[in-house]
Amino acid sequence: MQKFMKYVKTLAKNNPKRIVMPEGFEPRVLKACAQILKEKTAHPILVGDIEKMKKHATKISAKIDWSKVKVVDNMKGETRERYAKEFYKLRKHKGISKEDTLKQMEDFNYFGTMMVQLGDADGMVSGTTYSTAETIRPALQIIKTKEKFHKVSGVFFLILEKRLLLFADTAVIIEPNSHELVDIAEDTAETARKFGIEPKIAMLSFSTAGSARHPHVDKVREATAMLKAAHPDLIVEGEMQVDAALVPEVCKKKFPKSILKGDANVLIFPSLEAGNIAYKLVERLAKAKAIGPLLQGLNKPINDLSRGCHWKDISNLVAFTTLEASETPIKHSKFKN
Repeated sequence: MQKFMKYVKTLAKNNPKRIVMPEGFEPRVLKACAQILKEKTAHPILVGDIEKMKKHATKISAKIDWSKVKVVDNMKGETRERYAKEFYKLRKHKGISKEDTLKQMEDFNYFGTMMVQLGDADGMVSGTTYSTAETIRPALQIIKTKEKFHKVSGVFFLILEKRLLLFADTAVIIEPNSHELVDIAEDTAETARKFGIEPKIAMLSFSTAGSARHPHVDKVREATAMLKAAHPDLIVEGEMQVDAALVPEVCKKKFPKSILKGDANVLIFPSLEAGNIAYKLVERLAKAKAIGPLLQGLNKPINDLSRGCHWKDISNLVAFTTLEASETPIKHSKFKN
């Protein structure tokens, strides 16, 4: 499935977008920037003091052609003032002052998010030094969700040697209820299709087809029923244990009537705890390439990074973000497990 990553980068190279990485002070971001320029998967934008960036880049041997990188200083200049003015319009109903909005633009995430909001960038990738909450907060305040009351969730692409899986929610909603699980599943199915993958969704639990009774099981079972009713064309099954979702032989024994037949490629977890632990286990022990989390449900692409990420993870996520920002359709069923 490594060809999937190559395919994503080829498509990104064909139509590179302006992606802002607001943490220009971070060495991993600078190394990623050099790689992005080499692969031509995006037009990188960095936020901060360009002279400090150049010194850092030289120190870590990051070969960056600065003529191909847009650098915007969030501590001074007309851009900072313009963004503060627009942010005030968005948040003045919350009692924020004009002075406070100017100060807020010193926050790299807020500045980068305003850049996307105002069309100066097509997407943003952040999180090497920020928590997920710190990355999402400005996005919720500025970019906002596609629909009122719609919840934002995070999805990871797990690329294994012979399999490609999507895990959600791995970043945001700690204890989703049945309605929130439906939102997560719907958005993850949309994300899969956006990348040319026909979703086959397993709604995960510690129970398979009624083998256990518990409110946690009821929640997943209810979400599955709602999802099937709302989207009869969607391939979805639940509640089910992960071995039944992924192993045909186990599925035959535990869930013989399952339409998934042990061939799920989208795993919807019953809690953030389960999803976050699962993706990190697969990444570290199975040596999977983990891309994400891509934040779902927002009006524009704002994507998060794990603070423990490698610089290659950043360049990979930027390529994914370019595709999210693109209107170019991707052929479905291009990749099958």
